[in-house]
Amino acid sequence: MTERKARVAVLVSGGGTNLQALLDAQAAGVIRHGEIALVIANKQDAYALRRAEAANVPARVVLRKALGSQQAFEEAIARALDDEGIDLIVLAGFMAILSQWFTDRYSGRVINVHPSLIPSFCGEGYYGLRVHQAALARGVKVTGATVHFVNEVPDGGPIILQKAVRVYPGDTPEKLQLRVMKQAEWKILPAAVEMLSKQMAAQKGA
Repeated sequence: MTERKARVAVLVSGGGTNLQALLDAQAAGVIRHGEIALVIANKQDAYALRRAEAANVPARVVLRKALGSQQAFEEAIARALDDEGIDLIVLAGFMAILSQWFTDRYSGRVINVHPSLIPSFCGEGYYGLRVHQAALARGVKVTGATVHFVNEVPDGGPIILQKAVRVYPGDTPEKLQLRVMKQAEWKILPAAVEMLSKQMAAQKGA
């Protein structure tokens, strides 16, 4: 009997470096109990769509502007997820706030990676380079990344995994961003996906 895998969707907006880390982890056997079955982008020109195509992963584009409202946007995403029988939803550089309607619908099934050690430098307005600029401005000696469940509060859901990263004298936001990605985000995001996929696959097989 073939072991059933959890079906994973990755929601993206831009370059898709975290998506690539997940695809690489799947290829390397780090993610064994999950399969990336769908990529959804909210920008037509997201480079992440090319990464999905190169990996032969089905991809869809859902544009909020074209749909006219947040509710219609989220319903379109939900339809795509449900059509593909998705178990786990990963926000990987997805630059859109999701409402409580969406997070409640998929409660315990949506995760996000954030480039700081939550509760530091998180919440509304903290994204991308802004997080690292704030960390450097504060003078912290250690930063890192967090994978957490998503609820209606930005970066407010329960923490799943964290990894610390050193801050060095002379760091720029760009240097720090790259170090946090390489040393933390690209390690703990695949680890969290595997951990949750294993639980979900066991439930599916039960």
